[in-house]
Amino acid sequence: MMNERGKSDRPVVPVKSSNKAGQPVAEGMEGRGLTKGNPRQQNASRTLSRSNAPSALERIRQTASKNKEMRFTALFHHIYAPEALRAAYLCLKREAAPGVDGETWRHYGEDLETNLQDLSHRLKLGAYRAMPVRRVYIPKADGRLRPLGVTALEDKIVQRAAVEVMNAIYETDFLGFSYGFRPKRSQHNALDALYTGLLTKKVNWVLDLDIRGFFDAISHEWLVKFIEHRIADRRVVRLIQKWLNAGVLEDGKRIRMEEGTPQGGSASPLLANIYLHYAFDLWAQAWRRKQAQGDVIAVRYADDIVVGFQSKADADQFRAELAERFRKFSLELHPDKTRLIEFGPFAARNRKRHGEGKPETFDFLGFTHICGKKRSNGYYTVLRQTIRKRLQAKLNAVKSELRLRMHAPIQDTGKWLRSVVSGHFRYYGVPMNSAALSLFRHRIGWLWHRALSRRSQNGRLRWNRMRRLIDHWLPPVRVYHPFPLRRMGVIT
Repeated sequence: MMNERGKSDRPVVPVKSSNKAGQPVAEGMEGRGLTKGNPRQQNASRTLSRSNAPSALERIRQTASKNKEMRFTALFHHIYAPEALRAAYLCLKREAAPGVDGETWRHYGEDLETNLQDLSHRLKLGAYRAMPVRRVYIPKADGRLRPLGVTALEDKIVQRAAVEVMNAIYETDFLGFSYGFRPKRSQHNALDALYTGLLTKKVNWVLDLDIRGFFDAISHEWLVKFIEHRIADRRVVRLIQKWLNAGVLEDGKRIRMEEGTPQGGSASPLLANIYLHYAFDLWAQAWRRKQAQGDVIAVRYADDIVVGFQSKADADQFRAELAERFRKFSLELHPDKTRLIEFGPFAARNRKRHGEGKPETFDFLGFTHICGKKRSNGYYTVLRQTIRKRLQAKLNAVKSELRLRMHAPIQDTGKWLRSVVSGHFRYYGVPMNSAALSLFRHRIGWLWHRALSRRSQNGRLRWNRMRRLIDHWLPPVRVYHPFPLRRMGVIT
């Protein structure tokens, strides 16, 4: 949350940053060192592992932490170094779909050193050219299609190496209430922070923000300006501009993008975080300190943002001023999906007094957040349940796959279903969500029974045998995550 402070807890770093990159708490923005100049490159092996970071990148991080106004002028050699490109290649997904070049991870690796040396040489000479992104569409839980970009392999490698270098700088700048696509931060860190804020701060109103077509609306001009706040190496800036201007290949036609960054590339999440860091995070933190009359909390995961307020007047003012600020940066709040709802310990009583029914709910990162009461003492709490559309979409996907696996061996199908159910439980297994977990497991067993019964004309599979299969292959309901207040207490 944004009104907490912390210091870095990484034991390998001698100079601690004000940002807790590995913890779901907010950072302070005060404190600026006097160090100037770029760190000299060290003869250390480079790797993308955060636990064994190379000394050169560590020194960049330390310098960026000490001096928040530092502009780095010599970063490009960290990107085109063959060892950095090799580490980036090894971190890519092996079975990822090829881009417009048709190159796969395995084929590229058959002559890896020669290919990386050639790529490094082209980067160094400025002869590297970014390829257009192949656009595909994947279905969303609500039935709509989400555009996704499939990047060419060499572009993935270079982007991955560049992100590692840029992360050394920006992880010292990003605020604590930003969680999306950052090292040592996850969706459950953001969920824990939101839950803790709703229960420990005076939150009576929740503003559920939705930015219309965020990734397609990012202004290239503003993004470059934001990057130049910290990076003065023109070669790095030109490299990013090459990716932005590469365009999209759709239905065999190349479309030049004047704005937006395609989702799917290694650099896209970082560029989006940089954009919202300047367009939203810094502004929201300053607004809370200078203009808010009561408590304000904020949690952001990429472009999913939830802000809590003590007073409705603060919420209305924040929403109006944010809409004006977003217009400056070519962003727009979705008029239908952006909602201000009464939410908190007094919401049920207030709405009942006005004859408005139960408090409204809001969705965040796969969970519906509900005003509830504890069974033990009747005190106010926040219930988090699997979004119904998400649960039904997953069941529909399993149903379609079972139809394809109808005549597969029971053992093979059982192993696959075990992985599906286990993965679902590992994400949605939060306290007080056991009913939704049980429903998911029951429905999976029912769908499997129906598929097995259709394999033969001899009749339906008896339920006593089906129960044995379910108990053997489907894992029991389990809550994997502790109560957020308990986990946050351990972390902080």
